[in-house]
Amino acid sequence: MLIDHLPFWIADYLAAWLFLVLTLALMKGFPVTFTMMGISFLFGLIGLDFSFFDLLPLRLWGVMTNTMLMAVPLFIFMGLTLERSGLARELLETMEELFRNRRGGLAISVVVVGALLGASTGIVGATVVTMGLMSLPTMLKHNYSRSFAAGTVAASGTLGQIIPPSIVLLLLGPVMEVPIGDMFIGAVIPGIVLVVLYCLFIWFSAFFHSKHVPSIQGKGPDYNRALLIKVFRALVPPLFLILAVLGTIFAGIATPTESGAMGAVGAIVLTALNRKLSFKMLHGVAEETVKMTCMVFIIIMGATCFALVFRGLGGDDLLREFVSHMDLQGWQLVTMVMVFIFVLGFFLDFIEITYIHIPVIAPIVIDYGYNPLWFAILFAMNLQTSFMTPPFGPSLFYLKGVCPAEVRTIDLYKGIIPFVCLQLIGLGIIAAFPQLVTWLPLVVYGE
Repeated sequence: MLIDHLPFWIADYLAAWLFLVLTLALMKGFPVTFTMMGISFLFGLIGLDFSFFDLLPLRLWGVMTNTMLMAVPLFIFMGLTLERSGLARELLETMEELFRNRRGGLAISVVVVGALLGASTGIVGATVVTMGLMSLPTMLKHNYSRSFAAGTVAASGTLGQIIPPSIVLLLLGPVMEVPIGDMFIGAVIPGIVLVVLYCLFIWFSAFFHSKHVPSIQGKGPDYNRALLIKVFRALVPPLFLILAVLGTIFAGIATPTESGAMGAVGAIVLTALNRKLSFKMLHGVAEETVKMTCMVFIIIMGATCFALVFRGLGGDDLLREFVSHMDLQGWQLVTMVMVFIFVLGFFLDFIEITYIHIPVIAPIVIDYGYNPLWFAILFAMNLQTSFMTPPFGPSLFYLKGVCPAEVRTIDLYKGIIPFVCLQLIGLGIIAAFPQLVTWLPLVVYGE
């Protein structure tokens, strides 16, 4: 084999070189799947016998027959259908009217709507764009500062990264070997913690008369029967969908895949009731769902090839030996891993990190005695923080593409910084109190 002719500092650490070369190539912007497969095959031919790749078809077949991953296209379809149903616009307009002329009330309503949309769609990019198109002009019209309005909208739209049924949690479950139902239930309290932190920050900004939050002008809304009916009609559809999807999982009535199917049907029903259902709309949603699903699964295929070669080269043992020589305490290891993932989140998509780096890192963390569910939720929250951190946060790019011309990039950066700090506080709370993740699954399943 070629490895016999390489110097020891390459041959003995070939798995480490594979990991490093692949990470740098992805950061450079090369196509994800073909890069993973090509580099993995190259290193496999150097360090392994060609017959080793006979295992690859079995691995790929195992991925394609994984019933948990069948939920991915269903949740994507549900999210895209809701995005085009008009329900989000109706919800935002109603919340705007409900909290009109309440100091800081509009910003709090944006956070609440962001959480509801996150729990209804699970697709961050769609939520950020929807919130940016509808909420940001409204906040600017009500004299919120550009930075505060942009930061609130970007942070609220990104809540879908952690609030179930998040696509991140859906893909992370099989990798961490944690049931998706546990992932969804375990993420509920961390998601609520973030929403509460956001709302408290806005309330304190209003209470201490921050220049970014406008003062009360004019009379508040008249809470009559018509307004209450309007609020009821706006809140019931997303709550119905959340109950249909998450409620059936929590109650043990349906598996995540079955609840995804219920969510897809529910989204179609709600769209029809909102008079936005058409063949053209369904065709567009189906086409986009196929594209996104193919992207996800082709990345999983490439990551499966990488994982096979990395383990064949002894990468797992090499990493464990490296960590043991560092003589780290458990919290030091977790901190180092979180910082590493946070930085990677600037450059790589969450799917790539989930399927390339987590399978390598997670077993080491679990060997230290940490709960895999807790670590998975911590990882998802960390990625969410990275997703909105300047200068590379993708949610900022999503929002910048749809925000009004007067909102500059520097306004986005200034506005998001307080929310990034709140994210780090939330991350610290979940890290310090793992029971916030593990308690609710124990209550639901009684295990």
